[in-house]
Amino acid sequence: MEKLFHLKENGTTVRTEVLAGLTTFMTMAYIIALNPNLLTNFGNEGQALWNGVFLATCIASAIGTLCMAFLANKPFVMAPGMGLNSFFAAVTANIVALTGMTYLRSFQSALVIIFIEGLVFIVLSILNVREKIVEAIPLGVRLGIGPAIGLMLMNIGFGSNVGVYTKDAGPFYMMRDFFGALTASFAQKSMGDDGYKVMVLTVVTMFVGLFTIIALDFRKVKGAVLYGMIVASLLYWGGEWVLFSTNPFAGLKDASFVPPFQDMADTTLFRLDFKGFVEIGWFTIITLIITFCIIDMFDTIGTLVGTASRAKMLDEKGNMPKMKEALLSDAVGTICGSLTGTSTVTTFVESASGVEAGGRTGLTAVVAAVLFLLCMFIAPIAALIPAAATSSALIYVGILMLANLKQIDFSDISQMIPVAIMLLAMPISGSIGHGIGLALITYTVIKLCTKQAKDVSALTYILSVIFILKFFVAV
Repeated sequence: MEKLFHLKENGTTVRTEVLAGLTTFMTMAYIIALNPNLLTNFGNEGQALWNGVFLATCIASAIGTLCMAFLANKPFVMAPGMGLNSFFAAVTANIVALTGMTYLRSFQSALVIIFIEGLVFIVLSILNVREKIVEAIPLGVRLGIGPAIGLMLMNIGFGSNVGVYTKDAGPFYMMRDFFGALTASFAQKSMGDDGYKVMVLTVVTMFVGLFTIIALDFRKVKGAVLYGMIVASLLYWGGEWVLFSTNPFAGLKDASFVPPFQDMADTTLFRLDFKGFVEIGWFTIITLIITFCIIDMFDTIGTLVGTASRAKMLDEKGNMPKMKEALLSDAVGTICGSLTGTSTVTTFVESASGVEAGGRTGLTAVVAAVLFLLCMFIAPIAALIPAAATSSALIYVGILMLANLKQIDFSDISQMIPVAIMLLAMPISGSIGHGIGLALITYTVIKLCTKQAKDVSALTYILSVIFILKFFVAV
């Protein structure tokens, strides 16, 4: 153990590392149920695809995290990235509309994009290009991506993640149809008595879960997000029992706790659809690959540097030792995600909780990876978690992502205006890539108009042109 992770050199012990790994896992375990819910939300493929994504989430997270442990010896844990998974689901739905393919085949075609992204990242990581690319992107836009994704997550949590259907109409959404209704009686009339009861239960569940997470986090309780989701789920199940005389656990009677590997094999495992991928259109493909790469680069590098700083792992120049290996682990995790059936795998900011608990080496990551693999045996239980409970997590994570706004210089119009547009564009358009594209175009035009063209990097000019072509040229 000492030879592998250099525990004494890093001032830690096996016990501390194990507790830190457990702490990190508890703070991010919500992704196990939330990721398949998000990625299958737009489709009607039944339980098989959900099971496939569930197993892919566990396996890809474990493999990426083990790479982080043994290649970089860092206490960082990986999983399908929040925001990136929502974007992937939206891309899949758009492919359905664009090509007429089924959601499952569109999903498999979109996995090719993630596979290519992973290959690109491996090359860029080996050549040390990723850091240089990040440095070339305007600082304001770079800092604004996280908050913009946060607003998008909040929009999903209050909106499309939870749709209430009735016998005659639907879906009805929390923000638009409940809080947006003129009066409570108008909402009840629109949804019908049963639909309105479900909506009220949904709203109450979401807020109870959210406030539970906030209260626990304020008290520094490890795993606040997970515990909040559990409280919300218990409330929702109780509401189903009381209001509708429905047993929420009836499905467990005939459920199997054997990992549904057959469903995974039928839907996601090595199911890259290259033929469907070509049908998307090369211009759209290139744009999407670039977009995924940009978002993942910002997310991963920002998380690594930020968490390493809190753990005092940065050198005197502010650089993290073995950054190359850490970025390579991210790329390997993404490729594994595409081959097993999930969206981009990236380093989770919740890794900071394990660092605060004393985690300093890859042993922390190994513990978390093992726990991810063990979770493959609880698919029927994870499937019971109501969408209202996952909305609590989505909204809370979205709120946390707004923190970077304080680092943006709003007195500089070349930062303020692009970021402001991006903050609105992402949740309204439902596209992270389009929000970034509008921000880059806006930044470039402002610099040109203010005679600061030399401040714009060559890469920013190239990306701006690509997005202009994307928005205005029919392909």
